[in-house]
Amino acid sequence: MSDPRLSAGVLTGDELLTVLRPLARQFPTLDAALGEIARLSAELTLPMGTVHILSDIHGDAVKLRHVINNCSGMLRPLVKRLFGPRMSAEEMQELLSLLFYPRETLDLLEPRLHDQATRQSFCRRMLSDLFTIVNVLARRYPQRYAEKTFPPEYRDLFAELLREPTAERGPHYYDALIEPLVEHDRALYLLRLTVRVVRNLAIDELVIGGDCWDRGPRGDKVVDYLMRQPRVSFIWGNHDVAWLGACLGSEALVAHVLRISLRYQRLAQLEEGYGIPLDALETLARKVYKDDPAANFMPKAAGDPSPREPQLLARMQKAAAIMQFKLEGQLIARNPQWGLNNRRLLHTLNPANGTIVVEGKTYALKDTVFPTFDPANPYELSAEEQDCLQETRKAFLTSQKLWSHMHYLLTYGSMYLVRDEKLIFHGCLPVDEHGEFLPLEVDGQPVAGKALFDALDGVLARVLDQASTGLPEAPLVSRPADVDLMWYLWCGPRSPLFGKDKIATLEIDLVADKSAHTEIKNPYFQLIHEVPFCDRILKEFGVDTKEGLIVNGHVPVKIEKGESPIKRSGKAITIDGAFSSAYGDHGYTLVLEPDRTLLATHHHFESVEAAVRRGQDIIPTISVIRTHEPPRRVADTERGAEIRRQIHWLERLVQAYRNKHLRQGGA
Repeated sequence: MSDPRLSAGVLTGDELLTVLRPLARQFPTLDAALGEIARLSAELTLPMGTVHILSDIHGDAVKLRHVINNCSGMLRPLVKRLFGPRMSAEEMQELLSLLFYPRETLDLLEPRLHDQATRQSFCRRMLSDLFTIVNVLARRYPQRYAEKTFPPEYRDLFAELLREPTAERGPHYYDALIEPLVEHDRALYLLRLTVRVVRNLAIDELVIGGDCWDRGPRGDKVVDYLMRQPRVSFIWGNHDVAWLGACLGSEALVAHVLRISLRYQRLAQLEEGYGIPLDALETLARKVYKDDPAANFMPKAAGDPSPREPQLLARMQKAAAIMQFKLEGQLIARNPQWGLNNRRLLHTLNPANGTIVVEGKTYALKDTVFPTFDPANPYELSAEEQDCLQETRKAFLTSQKLWSHMHYLLTYGSMYLVRDEKLIFHGCLPVDEHGEFLPLEVDGQPVAGKALFDALDGVLARVLDQASTGLPEAPLVSRPADVDLMWYLWCGPRSPLFGKDKIATLEIDLVADKSAHTEIKNPYFQLIHEVPFCDRILKEFGVDTKEGLIVNGHVPVKIEKGESPIKRSGKAITIDGAFSSAYGDHGYTLVLEPDRTLLATHHHFESVEAAVRRGQDIIPTISVIRTHEPPRRVADTERGAEIRRQIHWLERLVQAYRNKHLRQGGA
């Protein structure tokens, strides 16, 4: 239904009936259509669903799991409100531990639950409390929507347990529902299922604002956990498109992912998570860089445990970095439309003199050992490098696990979202110093502003379509121009996912003078402190300027230095709170509730064991960003606008039935 006349409502006659027939198959009678109109009209009056927005996870799957499990700290206050007057502190902690970590908590309690009577008593008590929570949370939703969160095999049982007690349905009735499950050793399983229902009802939608990978230990486990959540929307970040490009076979991004994984000693996600062996790179390092101290490439911090010695890891990182610099030079040369020739630096490298030229200035090198560098062909890979790249690139292209993650993100991801007048995108909207939108060439056409985001969404949709058409065991195939664009989105000056004049990896690795390391941010990051600029962006994306709020990640807020995530304009907020311990171990969740918008500031999370055994929790600091009076209803949201469109077409269907233009019963 892409015909613009549909939205204008100007279709007549046979055209209108052609549009209505698929809807008539779903609602084959007038009463069926009217019943759906009534249901949708009632849904408009309900409170809007709670939306949680997180960003910049950067591989910290353990902390992400806890923040999702405790609903960014929102479950604890609800439990205290419902049960505080009648529960002891020990009982309260037991219930909270069960909610946050059901499997681990039940494993810990298992020795106490061997006796059937004790187990039955425990399950009855816990299920009663859990269903009290489910009842409170389910009231926010239409019944059909709430029932979708119930496990299919126990859907009818859940429906019975949610019914209000009556004289005829007293405690004995509910005991009888639970007793067979206790007898057949399934009650604890039902507890775990009920906990999942609680969490799924507590958050209507989870929005991830980008950057699942890098620096932190396991980006693969981050995506694994997101894939188990029921309603997730995803915003692309520059680290995500870098991994997407590597998955699609971008040689420069394959080398980049290798380099950054080695830099932070995060190899488990490659070798264990995605089945991508590093043998070829290790062979290159041992053979070609065997005498190289590679002192400037030692891994950052401890990283993952590794059987490889730190010096070998340093040599492997250096080998990957030199390949990356060469391959980036090739990529820039074949994409002159980007105007990045100033970032091709290897032809100015002079190991004999120990110098390199950057932006017309000569700098001293802090490393002059380049065994694969040919001054006559500075961007050409050596034979050993070519062999290494070919083998490793094939491993990326044929990793089914990596592609399954990218397929998921491509399916549920987008460049931006609007939720309850909150405009969410990862990095920036590229502008000049006057705030004018800067164009980027996409598919041969310069596009700027919202049109740039839409065009990039189109490219990502094409990547999904093309890569999904091959056989499962075949290497992925994509347009070379699209694969190259992933590199630009990772680090290009006009990429809305990056927003700096350059990424200074080469200078940081090879140049001692730190003045060469400077990366200048796009003017966007300063202009969002100004109300008129924010209003212009909100208007560009069709968001109400009075209620609208721009939500970004990408740039970590320096919490320890007292920096505020809320910009001076009051119309923009940055929710990259350095979530991963590799960045700062804080993090934010922006929580959109019917009556208020909250910012939850997270802190250090010790471990799952500490959470289960000692009740250690991330209890966030809560700040109220905005209040809504009256509270927001579904009718006030983007979901409400969609429902009104559905009602419009259902009313057209009703009219067609009444006028006998369509026959009821699907004929």
